[in-house]
Amino acid sequence: MRSTLVEVEGLTKTFRKAGMPSVQAIRGVSFSIYEGEILGLVGESGSGKSTAGRCVGRLLRPTSGAIRLDGVDIAQMSERELRPRRSAMNMVFQDPQSSLNPRMTVGSILVEPLIAQGRVGRNDVIRTSRELLEMVRMDPDIHARYPHELSGGQRQRIALARAISTQPRLLIADEPTSALDVSVRGAIGNLILDLRAQFSFSALFITHDIELASLLCDRIAVIYLGRIVEIGLARELVDNPLHPYSQALVSAVPIPDPVQQRARKRIVLSGVLSSSSNPPPGCAFHTRCPIVKEVCRTTDPTLRSHTPSSPAVACHLVGQDGTAPTVISDVPPTSINH
Repeated sequence: MRSTLVEVEGLTKTFRKAGMPSVQAIRGVSFSIYEGEILGLVGESGSGKSTAGRCVGRLLRPTSGAIRLDGVDIAQMSERELRPRRSAMNMVFQDPQSSLNPRMTVGSILVEPLIAQGRVGRNDVIRTSRELLEMVRMDPDIHARYPHELSGGQRQRIALARAISTQPRLLIADEPTSALDVSVRGAIGNLILDLRAQFSFSALFITHDIELASLLCDRIAVIYLGRIVEIGLARELVDNPLHPYSQALVSAVPIPDPVQQRARKRIVLSGVLSSSSNPPPGCAFHTRCPIVKEVCRTTDPTLRSHTPSSPAVACHLVGQDGTAPTVISDVPPTSINH
């Protein structure tokens, strides 16, 4: 049994602006991250996954709920109370170009967090920056360059090096590969796995790509309109998704075999995409679900496991024995190659 590093319970974040309807970006989100685990948070754009990540990292103050780091609730801590705990968490953002200061050299960017925490003196900037560059498999001599002189993949490696410089216990990666070329996404993903093995940190990996999450993560949580609809072991969830939304995400992943790809049928979602400012009653997915029942329109399903070995799912249509509802019968259950 692994110990729990982060426990999120009932997390809610509502954005309010004068003269505008309030937006409830996440609603009652609960999950745990174990020591040394990578948890994937998967959902389409606007699902609330980035907001959840920023709340966990306390870049945003949650409206309500608990975020326990090592058993201590940090959800409503002031910035002064958070300061001693900041080094335990770090974040990698989606766009490496906007997350790096264009007026600072690579070396200065890398050691800035260490200088701020008093871990490195200014005389050690070059040596420390070169060591960090080697950790992310980059030429140490680029420490004197500026971010605009590097490629997108190189900039993201710099962002990763800066994130691990303080040896955090939790790394929050907010779609770290989505702004990169396809050719370098795998390399960045493998680098994250190698760094996890070296530094033994836990990670919250936020992505819209369930295929990538299945390759990098130990468990996957699927989020829709600010609610977790399914969570379980990565391999089990993608091989046998229970929630209709999870099934649609898996069906969208292309199969490398062209014969199988032409023969399969995708689950194409139609209906009305609900707004976070006015979520529907009942199951939030019922306005797009192809097999919706009347109970889905009136009663909000509870996230629970139907059997000890099955993922937790919030769906009225999952059988009592944990069997998935049939959306399209000929979608291959193993559509993602591991």
